[in-house]
Amino acid sequence: MEKLDIIALFSGCGGLDLGFSQAGFNVVWANEFDKDIWETYKRNHPNTFLDKRDIRKIPLTEIPNCVGIIGGPPCQSWSEAGAQKGIDDERGQLFFDYIRVLKEKQPLFFLAENVSGMLHKKHSQAIVNIIAAFEEAGYNVYYKLLNALNYNVPQDRKRVIFIGYHVDLGKEFDFDIIARKHPIPTLRQAIWDLKDLALPAKEKNQTNSKYCFIPNHEYMLGGFSSIYMSRNRVRLWDEPSFTIQANGRHAPIHPQASKMIHIGKDKWIFDSNSPHTYRRLSIRECARIQTFPDNFIFYYDNLSPAYKMIGNAVPVNFSYALAQTIKEDLLNYIQIKKHKKEDFSGTA
Repeated sequence: MEKLDIIALFSGCGGLDLGFSQAGFNVVWANEFDKDIWETYKRNHPNTFLDKRDIRKIPLTEIPNCVGIIGGPPCQSWSEAGAQKGIDDERGQLFFDYIRVLKEKQPLFFLAENVSGMLHKKHSQAIVNIIAAFEEAGYNVYYKLLNALNYNVPQDRKRVIFIGYHVDLGKEFDFDIIARKHPIPTLRQAIWDLKDLALPAKEKNQTNSKYCFIPNHEYMLGGFSSIYMSRNRVRLWDEPSFTIQANGRHAPIHPQASKMIHIGKDKWIFDSNSPHTYRRLSIRECARIQTFPDNFIFYYDNLSPAYKMIGNAVPVNFSYALAQTIKEDLLNYIQIKKHKKEDFSGTA
């Protein structure tokens, strides 16, 4: 089989990386600047070199050549929940560092993921500029708003996926090929077996992990803000989860509880007759919903960074579905190129 070496930018804990690895790609180099993530990444991706420097300060000559670049530039500046400064925000401009590396390395493909807020009409010119920059680097660009729910992920999670194929491939990426092939999975399928084993965090949400029977199966404590209580936060067992967010205080409520009760505009309360208590999903439950395997262990002292790295990750099954289609396209191209070379050699 052809060697499919790729690199990962803004890799976080590596959900996108793991999905591509499962599909047969070899992630040889990754970049992540957040020190709270380093141990988790290194322990779970032992065969990948992790470069911990600021991407803006890494010489291009120190980044390996590859057949593909994957990664999700920081999304906070595009988020619907944020100020939506977009490309005017320093974090939004990191998109252009992604393109800087792409232009230098000229891999056969790239994949970039970002939040749905990126498609807000106020960012329309920024999107045009970003696509133009990708095209100027030598790529045919395709993008679409996808819901991970349709790719064997038990969660409503809408994300914008940009995929670029180098013009040399002469091929388009077809999002329809990866259309839903599985029934929509539910919370029951994802986390039912964990329901009686979760532990609360210690004081100030310090980890209680040494007492966890299942790694990382502990949940954040603390009150619920008025923003949190502005809508129902409970999905039931036979439904998919709400979006797993990068903030533990905003983690969805475990499905053991009754749905919240609407009492007024943007005001909901917990049901006092609920058969079970209201608690946030645990770190392991959030990881399961993001389709991380149980042998993917998260390392932290306080629970906040753990929820953050999981919530910022690309669901592994979603990544795998995208990677499979890209791999098939690449192998077809490589095979055709090889045959052409053999035909040419035969006529020499």
